[in-house]
Amino acid sequence: MNHPRTDIDVSYMRLALDEGRKAAEEGEVPVGAVVACQGEVIGRGHNQRETQQSPLAHAEILAIQEASSRLRNWRLSECDLYVTLEPCVMCVGAILQARIRRLVFGCLDAKAGAVESLFALCDDARLNHRLPAAGGVLARESADLLGRFFKALRETKKPSSAERWPSPVEGA
Repeated sequence: MNHPRTDIDVSYMRLALDEGRKAAEEGEVPVGAVVACQGEVIGRGHNQRETQQSPLAHAEILAIQEASSRLRNWRLSECDLYVTLEPCVMCVGAILQARIRRLVFGCLDAKAGAVESLFALCDDARLNHRLPAAGGVLARESADLLGRFFKALRETKKPSSAERWPSPVEGA
């Protein structure tokens, strides 16, 4: 599934990482995405599930919506999508429906990835559209961003010793 990467891929992935950092600043899982068309970014997105209270507010979906709105066309067949984390089943479905020309992603998602990790939907011959995908572009940076976020989240949710060991007189 690994198609050739270019210096341009790295440049756009850096923009997607910027979007991921915005998500982290908002307390969202730090995933970012950009849609590029003819050398121009026409869609940007970062996870906003908590902000919007919507399971659909993934970075990829938001970037695709912005790009489609800007082009006034749901078909993005001349566009490439760059995302910091391997897309999930929902997002790959949207990417395929939008007829994205090419997908480039950062790190793998062992728990939900639908490009290589759990499924290979971009290359499934049963579907009416196939999608060239290149994974591993700035993978370390993408994984580090996610790792720092989840480490900080775990540390803020650590129970105090009083919470772990209730006083023997509580509830008496």
